[in-house]
Amino acid sequence: MSHSHDHSHTHHHHGDLKGRNLFISILLNIVITVAQVIGGLVSGSLSLLSDALHNFSDVLSLIISYVANRLSKREASNKKTFGYKRAEILAAFVNAATLMIVAVLLIIEAVERFQNPQNIKSNLVIWLSLIAILGNGFSVLLLKKDSNTNMNMKSAYLHLLTDMMASVAVLVGGLLMKYYQLYWVDSVLTFLIAVYLIWMGWDLLKNSTKVLMLFTPDNIPIPTIVNEINAIEAVKNTHHVHVWQLNEDEIHLEAHIDFHKDITLSEFNSILQDIEELVFRKYDINHVNIQPEYGKDDAKEVIVQD
Repeated sequence: MSHSHDHSHTHHHHGDLKGRNLFISILLNIVITVAQVIGGLVSGSLSLLSDALHNFSDVLSLIISYVANRLSKREASNKKTFGYKRAEILAAFVNAATLMIVAVLLIIEAVERFQNPQNIKSNLVIWLSLIAILGNGFSVLLLKKDSNTNMNMKSAYLHLLTDMMASVAVLVGGLLMKYYQLYWVDSVLTFLIAVYLIWMGWDLLKNSTKVLMLFTPDNIPIPTIVNEINAIEAVKNTHHVHVWQLNEDEIHLEAHIDFHKDITLSEFNSILQDIEELVFRKYDINHVNIQPEYGKDDAKEVIVQD
């Protein structure tokens, strides 16, 4: 595993820059959120409040990305043999779950409001949504480059991009309220932003749950992998297989392999290398743990309930 450590040192400066860009985006979004909450309460605009909520979810996800970015640099220890590699996944789960709950509350509120539209101070809505568009636009530009190579940064980038779009919708709503007195637009926009939050959050919730539950990643066909390993001449049977994702970068495969002959350790090492190359090349599995067996009396099913 030494190569991964070298990698982190050569990119040390780049990681700091990533952290700095995230930090600037966090500060910008905190300012936007506070302004929109106050503005929403003063103007009576629910869509401004729902956009503030969307922004607040950004602040959370950005802080999580930032903390995860810092934590991932920490070394593993006797008490934490995997280090903090799952911090991001756990955070994504919490993030998505809270997003969904708040979105449902917003939908209920929006429906009630729609039946009973209220007078809204539209000038405040217009100005605050403009500030949000500019702030988010700047954050999007800051994170764009890293979003192509890092999933953590990509989630932060997508959050900000969607937020910018939501703020544009609020701006349009503000203009419609100012010039056409269409106050019901506020409720409709709130409803749409909330539905969008659920749509975004559901995917994140589902994916983070799969990882936390140690489910096999969707793109990994265990029966195919077993057949490919069994096709190796010395291998008699592959069983007791576990495949799971530790975090966004690591997929682990664990299996027992029964051999035809009582092979030497050096022969086993050579076969192990073949297996590692095979599963990495085809399935991006980058951690392989094989238990070799010969004539051992244990359950030979592919999936064994421990």
